[in-house]
Amino acid sequence: MDGGHAGHMDAIYRTQRHFYDLTRKYYLLGRDRLIRELAPPPGGSVIEIGCGTGRNLIVAARAWPNARYFGIDISEAMLETARKNVAKAGLADRIVFAQGDATAFDAQALFGTAQFDRVFQSYTLSMIPDWLGAIREGAGKVAPGGRLDIVDFGQQEGLPRAFHRLLLAWLAKFDVSPRAKLWSAVQAAAAAQGLSATFQPLYRGYAWSAALSRA
Repeated sequence: MDGGHAGHMDAIYRTQRHFYDLTRKYYLLGRDRLIRELAPPPGGSVIEIGCGTGRNLIVAARAWPNARYFGIDISEAMLETARKNVAKAGLADRIVFAQGDATAFDAQALFGTAQFDRVFQSYTLSMIPDWLGAIREGAGKVAPGGRLDIVDFGQQEGLPRAFHRLLLAWLAKFDVSPRAKLWSAVQAAAAAQGLSATFQPLYRGYAWSAALSRA
């Protein structure tokens, strides 16, 4: 694991984790839409890569109660908060966490399963230096008949350019970099894994979503 990146994330979120969900709900648009459309099969498995505080997995577990849930994050500080949040929600028996690098982790060793029916990455690629590797890793974890769902910042192509510049400047303060080449990266990862891919801008391009599906 990249100790440097893990330590950097812990430094950023050691304090922020306590109010992260309260602030992010106002601008991480599209993540609840992703969860509403997860539709894992009964008894299926779902993993969030870059699970942070566990908020998304808690929402997903309540929306889709017949699935098993897993979360991985490089920040142990975030995982400490995630475990507390899941225990408070009464879901500790259905959501399992492990520390790992989104660009390379052994799911079989960590969770006892190598692939998942649903894999999702919500506003995490814009924070991972090797975001291309994270997409490849996520695509490789999709089980037959499964899907990788992605939502992250877009390029605000339908919004005023001044808004785009201000948003990028503000996000840079938190080491967040929207990925302008997200769609081409998704297409490349899908081709390498034999997956089909779709792409959709949301909210006038404020956010971008993608899905990579395995037959």
